[in-house]
Amino acid sequence: MTRYLLIPGRGIPFPNHWSRQWARAHRNYTWAPEPPGPPYVAEDRVDALHTAIAASDEPAILIAHSAGCMTVCLWAAEHTGPVTGALLVTPPAHDHAPRGRLPFPAIAVISRNDPHCPYDDGVQLAHDWGAELHDAGPVGHLDSKSGFGPWPEGEKLLARLT
Repeated sequence: MTRYLLIPGRGIPFPNHWSRQWARAHRNYTWAPEPPGPPYVAEDRVDALHTAIAASDEPAILIAHSAGCMTVCLWAAEHTGPVTGALLVTPPAHDHAPRGRLPFPAIAVISRNDPHCPYDDGVQLAHDWGAELHDAGPVGHLDSKSGFGPWPEGEKLLARLT
């Protein structure tokens, strides 16, 4: 059975955020880690993700939002495990963002008007990671503030990784 690990960004997703809705709707979706509050400490997040991945030999699909995308890429640069794919949703642009090719299939969802990542930077991240680029259009940071509670398009993208 495939596990789905939700990797949060810097803050705590609001209750109506698509990731929270997915966690409530699906028994086999778990947080890695349970959404902590700020500050974002990369080493702690990578350790928590590694613990979650290593907890089972069952295949895992990673679902990351914002800074959670950085957590996934940092984990992939240092560890291996039964990860079969990743949905990387609106990664932030950072000079220190991991740029190595991911060892598993990935889809990078890039917004045309994300306040945390110019579109061209997101396209470059997707390319560097070897991820399929999904141009989400002008969806902001694809979070509750941008009007995203439900996100059926994301569920369709996720289904392509299974």
